[in-house]
Amino acid sequence: MTETKTRDYSETLNLPKTDYPMRAGLPKKEPEIIARWKDMDLYKKLREAGSGRNKFILHDGPPYANGNIHIGHALNKTLKDIVTRSMQMTGWDSNYVPGWDCHGLPIEWKIEEQYRAKGKNKDEVPVNEFRQECRDFAAHWIEVQKKEFQRLGIEGDWDNPYLTMRFESEAVIAQELMKFATSGQLYRGSKPVMWSVVEKTALAEAEIEYHDYQSDQIWVKFPVVEAGSINEDAAEELLDAVVVIWTTTPWTMPGNRAVSYSSRISYGLYEVTQDGLPDDNWVQHGDTLILADALAGDVFKNARIEDFKKLRDVTADELAALTLAHPYRELDLGGYQFDVPLLDGDHVTDDAGTGFVHTAPGHGVDDFEIWMANARDLEERDIDTSIPFTVADDGFYTKQAPGFDGHQVITHKGEKGKANKANIEALKESGNLIGLGRLKHQYPHSWRSKKPIIFRNTPQWFVYMDKGLDRSKGADTIITSISGDTLRNRALSAIDKTRFVPASGQNRLRSMIENRPDWVLSRQRAWGVPITVFINKDTAEVLKDDAVNKRIYDAFASEGADAWFAEGAKERFLGNDYKADEWDMVKDILDVWFDSGSTHAFCMEKRDDLNPKRKGVGGDDYVLYLEGSDQHRGWFHSSLLESCGTRGHAPYDAVLTHGFTMAEDGRKMSKSLGNQVFPQDIIKQYGADILRLWAASCDYAEDQRIGPEIIKTSVDSYRKLRNTLRWMLGSLAHASDEDVAMAEMPELERLMLHRLAELDTLVREAYWEFDYKRVFHHLFTFMTVELSAFYFDIRKDALYCDAKSSVRRKASLYVIDKLFNCLVTWMAPMLPFTMDETWTSRYGEDTSVHLEQFPSVPAEWKDDALAAKWAKIKTVRRVITGALEIERREKRIGSSLEAHPIVHVTDADLMAALEGRDMADIAITSQITITADPAPEGAFTLDDTQGVAVVPGLARGEKCARSWKILPEVGSDADYPDVTLRDADALREWDKDNAAA
Repeated sequence: MTETKTRDYSETLNLPKTDYPMRAGLPKKEPEIIARWKDMDLYKKLREAGSGRNKFILHDGPPYANGNIHIGHALNKTLKDIVTRSMQMTGWDSNYVPGWDCHGLPIEWKIEEQYRAKGKNKDEVPVNEFRQECRDFAAHWIEVQKKEFQRLGIEGDWDNPYLTMRFESEAVIAQELMKFATSGQLYRGSKPVMWSVVEKTALAEAEIEYHDYQSDQIWVKFPVVEAGSINEDAAEELLDAVVVIWTTTPWTMPGNRAVSYSSRISYGLYEVTQDGLPDDNWVQHGDTLILADALAGDVFKNARIEDFKKLRDVTADELAALTLAHPYRELDLGGYQFDVPLLDGDHVTDDAGTGFVHTAPGHGVDDFEIWMANARDLEERDIDTSIPFTVADDGFYTKQAPGFDGHQVITHKGEKGKANKANIEALKESGNLIGLGRLKHQYPHSWRSKKPIIFRNTPQWFVYMDKGLDRSKGADTIITSISGDTLRNRALSAIDKTRFVPASGQNRLRSMIENRPDWVLSRQRAWGVPITVFINKDTAEVLKDDAVNKRIYDAFASEGADAWFAEGAKERFLGNDYKADEWDMVKDILDVWFDSGSTHAFCMEKRDDLNPKRKGVGGDDYVLYLEGSDQHRGWFHSSLLESCGTRGHAPYDAVLTHGFTMAEDGRKMSKSLGNQVFPQDIIKQYGADILRLWAASCDYAEDQRIGPEIIKTSVDSYRKLRNTLRWMLGSLAHASDEDVAMAEMPELERLMLHRLAELDTLVREAYWEFDYKRVFHHLFTFMTVELSAFYFDIRKDALYCDAKSSVRRKASLYVIDKLFNCLVTWMAPMLPFTMDETWTSRYGEDTSVHLEQFPSVPAEWKDDALAAKWAKIKTVRRVITGALEIERREKRIGSSLEAHPIVHVTDADLMAALEGRDMADIAITSQITITADPAPEGAFTLDDTQGVAVVPGLARGEKCARSWKILPEVGSDADYPDVTLRDADALREWDKDNAAA
């Protein structure tokens, strides 16, 4: 008889064996993995692997090269990397080419700040010298951000990114602009634009943010001076009246040229009946005012009037016939003797104010639109329709604001000037002020300087939104004033054909396109691509000459846009066909959004690996644009207009947006609040995969939060995942190449394969829908609940203790192999460092999980009937484990193997599901009794589970020295008297194998 009582059985157990560390050490490990990817040229191998496949192109929206990356950058780039990696692993050629926005105000502003700190004057520096400083500044930060993005694990063509300041890029941007000029879509006009006095430039909608601001609000009289075709009695009443307007921009009063009303609003003639008013009150007894009925009470309250009465209605026809005097007409200022007409406008409401809108066409879009819409009628009434330029670019009034010379609306520091006060004093002097106050409200500010902006009429370059286009000649050419084929209609049609994630983005972008004015392209700055057009000094016509355009393109391609500002540039580009003194050379630069809106032209279309075959034109390539939700008014918007204007379609097939990252308490991150979270700090302490896990698991479509506690949750989740992966690797150290036929496979293994089939469908669908939180949630729950706490927990006994020839053990190893390959590849896009480390731990350092495809899961693994049966088995198991947990807590047992529960199952369906199952194995007990008898009083039950009750008991017999099961059979094998029969057979096989060895 073999002596076994003192034998150490641990050497006979198939315990997990792996060098894969429990502690990840990501801050140190991840840079090593990045270096390995570079050494093996992973990017090149990915491109070789994707050769011949359809292209999935995530076109990078370029960040500004003006500082270290922040948490918003980290979220954005991580999401992009998950997209490209997941699409590559689902069968696409998914190439990512990073890009940078290098021109424009953000970078120019930084150089100006440096100048101010040194006491230098930008205007005294040669323009190309200043531009070179901007270029050098951008180049520095591109390298900094490039390293920071790579540290996040972002895989892409980092050796050849696209840059808007690269010479070829600048040449193509200018070429795209010249396409608009040649087709007639570009025009020079004069419209109110958002103007930053601080930065001395026009701003786009995307460069505006709203902050609380305290404005002066005034109620102003416009005396009626003519009643037109109104009958004599009615005219007499109205000629004694005043029309009252309300505005929060008193400084715009010198620019007033009309008053707007709405024919949909009810108006009345009101008389002040209050006696005994103080002499300093601006409204007196007997005064008559024309007001919207719904607002009359509020107006009189602000005029400090309690007693008033309505004399009669005032019709829309009567209002249309009236002519008003400017409030400054009777002052000795000069220049305000013109008539002020009343104009019917849809923008007028009776929600607030007086029901009348002070209309200064040089200071508001609605004002401008209604003034221009009525221009012909106004000219017939001998009213001058020219729009005054009352405010200069420095915020001071011009001579076209008589009487207010020397006053400033906004100072160069962004503070209120004296313009409001000067106008209020003038209104008091004229006797035309009836109310004065302060209003705190949301007001537009420059996103860069954080200072309030103004609306002012300036000459700018625009692209028509509603001019008809003709494509029959092979180029888009303006043909009509209004036509069905307009830039607006093209853009709206393209939006309808675009996939939006989330779907709400479609309506958001559509509403912006539907309501936007003509596209303003010009900026009065120095750093950027110039508006490369010439204007005839006599006719004001834009020069359209292909030879001139080609000279410009060629020069920019070899020298950059600086060529436009070089000495002799006008003569060089015009050549011998034109006299330089007959042409003006535009010095404005392009809005930076036009630059980034042209990236499809100078990046995608210039690279064979990115240029998409459009659907119906030889291929099914797919283009995705992914940015923050603010880009509906930014990059998504400008790219759409640029492409539709030059190509007739959107540059993308799909648009994906994410929200903004807030602090843990839900507030916006700010330096003053001390609640900023920096990606560099998280990476240094925990590793990039922790940050990526947060990004993958949050609902990025909405504003998401991040902070120390949230990161700790991600760390905890990561540890659970890593421990599961480590256990799988350890178990797979004992795997062989033997497959197990499905017919021989135990039900539990077939259940796990069924779950893989279900997850395969879910994971692929969720990745295509860009729903990463869904992928992560399901995989995390599967690994921690269904695997670690269920399948692996059950199968540890078989894997450790069964003989190597055991079908059950081989089947389990087969399943773990499939689980490993699926789970590691499925999670690789989200956690690229960890999954690559995990993969190479099994398959070697010369491999990479990122070169793999998601495994093909056989359809025959799906078995819904089996899953339904095991759902019932798991229901019973949950009651058993609940009962045993109490026994452990009360220290009546140490582990579940000491238990012998009696399980009373009175539910026939549940009992049928248990038929033939080894429930002791499934419940991880040494013994178990299943009975249909009714449970005794006091048996353990769960409130949500009917028909199952458990009476805990202790297992009887001896404890196996190898597997620790307690069974009566221990001691019945003469050769191995201290183990179970199963363990004795395993030992017999083990001893035989080792003896032969």
